[in-house]
Amino acid sequence: MIELFVTLSPVTQALIGTLFTWGMTALGAALVFTTKTMNEKLLDGMLGFAGGVMIAASFWSLLSPALAMAEEDALPAWLPVAIGFFLGSLFLWAIDKIIPHLHPNLSMKDAEGINPEKRRRSTLLVLAITLHNIPEGLAVGVAFGAVAAGFPEASLATAVTLAIGIGIQNFPEGTAVSMPLRREGMSRRKSFIYGQFSGMVEPISAVIGVLAVTIMEPLLPFALSFAAGAMIFVVVEEVIPSSHENGNKDLASMSLIIGFIVMMILDVALG
Repeated sequence: MIELFVTLSPVTQALIGTLFTWGMTALGAALVFTTKTMNEKLLDGMLGFAGGVMIAASFWSLLSPALAMAEEDALPAWLPVAIGFFLGSLFLWAIDKIIPHLHPNLSMKDAEGINPEKRRRSTLLVLAITLHNIPEGLAVGVAFGAVAAGFPEASLATAVTLAIGIGIQNFPEGTAVSMPLRREGMSRRKSFIYGQFSGMVEPISAVIGVLAVTIMEPLLPFALSFAAGAMIFVVVEEVIPSSHENGNKDLASMSLIIGFIVMMILDVALG
């Protein structure tokens, strides 16, 4: 199986990786079939864990190899990485301001984006998580693209580990969409469909990431750091605040630490 995966094109590898992450989103959304509500402490702990995984993945799988690759250029290694990281966060900030969306557990008056009042609450909830899945799919695509480009700092094991880590943290994200929809009276089937739908954007953004890297190889350090900046913005702007909304700050914080450690171990041991 591993030998077969190695022979696949980078686009196909990224698609398989993000189909796994999408599947984990669907698995989290499927919890709606077992209960109408979920323990708030458990969900906050899961979100904190997801935040830790994303932070660790941003450094170990994206920023660290980006810095190593940038050292081969004439410019200071930190310059393209710093620019890419900032522009990645700026990109997500701009999308956050434009696309109407609503974070779980908030009222309609807290909806963000352009004219959110014209959208249904269910649509806004799905769009919120969908926005956050864009940098995750992009990160997986860029990681596999870096392997295809032949950079010694990039490895297939690191790209696969990144996909596994993002898949793990996608589980609570699927739950965070489907459960609020179920509480509002939507059927279990529709709540699941909407919940897993938020992960559909990851394979699309992964293909974009692979193609961007293979076409513009010299920009790879920038692309890796761009994806990292976008992911960190998501953690700071949504994941951590959401994990604190129910007052379980200590639990969420310690779960974040555990998530970081788990992802770091996966990346260092397998990558």
